[in-house]
Amino acid sequence: MSDYHHGVQVLEINDGTRVISTVSTAIVGMVCTASDADAETFPLNKPVLITNVQSAIAKAGKKGTLAASLQAIADQSKPVTVVVRVEDGTGEDEETKLAQTVSNIIGTTDENGQYTGLKALLAAESVTGVKPRILGVPGLDTKEVAVALASVCQKLRAFGYISAWGCKTISEVKAYRQNFSQRELMVIWPDFLAWDTVASTTATAYATARALGLRAKIDQEQGWHKTLSNVGVNGVTGISASVFWDLQESGTDADLLNESGVTTLIRRDGFRFWGNRTCSDDPLFLFENYTRTAQVLADTMAEAHMWAVDKPITATLISDIVDGINAKFRELKTN
Repeated sequence: MSDYHHGVQVLEINDGTRVISTVSTAIVGMVCTASDADAETFPLNKPVLITNVQSAIAKAGKKGTLAASLQAIADQSKPVTVVVRVEDGTGEDEETKLAQTVSNIIGTTDENGQYTGLKALLAAESVTGVKPRILGVPGLDTKEVAVALASVCQKLRAFGYISAWGCKTISEVKAYRQNFSQRELMVIWPDFLAWDTVASTTATAYATARALGLRAKIDQEQGWHKTLSNVGVNGVTGISASVFWDLQESGTDADLLNESGVTTLIRRDGFRFWGNRTCSDDPLFLFENYTRTAQVLADTMAEAHMWAVDKPITATLISDIVDGINAKFRELKTN
């Protein structure tokens, strides 16, 4: 029997469906080098949240890959971006320097329990409050780095763009593509050309950096269900290798690359990415939009039901969850 009360009691009923909001997808995450970057703005191995990419370039220095990658993204859109800066490798020759840089990029867990390199992106949400979903390591994505990136993409349910590192010919690219089986990766070859404001000359420009920015732009303007392919790319003046492409002719270089699961670059009314395929070994996730749809739906439905975790299982609770999910699917179908 309840305690005696002479007055009014209010009983709050909180049954019913909850509104489900789609998770944010236009959030870029990348690992870069920049030995002359401002150490306070870009501390080593720490996820840094950037809300104004163009302004952040002022603190990014001129060495390494950071400033160029930020500019490539800023040319396409204004996404929220998470950057992890790592230390450049040192050594007597370029090969030794690159090897050490690769190790720094792949990262580990240091003696203080802190994640470094790519691993630091796993802690980005707890540090910055946002979860990066479009990942890359522009200009430094060797095969070893790409393999590590794939693992991080899987853990974050993110999508990564990688280059065909070191490949000069189509046959080399086709062979390189066979190194990967993850649905979370897309291989892009070749690179773009763009004006280098530091060297004051036209230079190779990372296609993967532009893919990061363009992917965010498409997410913002059209949605995660639209692929990267056949959308104009800003800020580029050419392509670093010859690629034969024709809209009607079959058996072109672009066809061979696309058939092998490689996205290439074309020039038609500007410059564009051409290709939709991931590295998936499962045909169910052969295309970029298939993978991202699966990722977004999984995270949207899961994160929308945090409120239901640890509640007593009742028929009403189950009904509320199912009704909310069905309502969200109706919304997605309508839009």
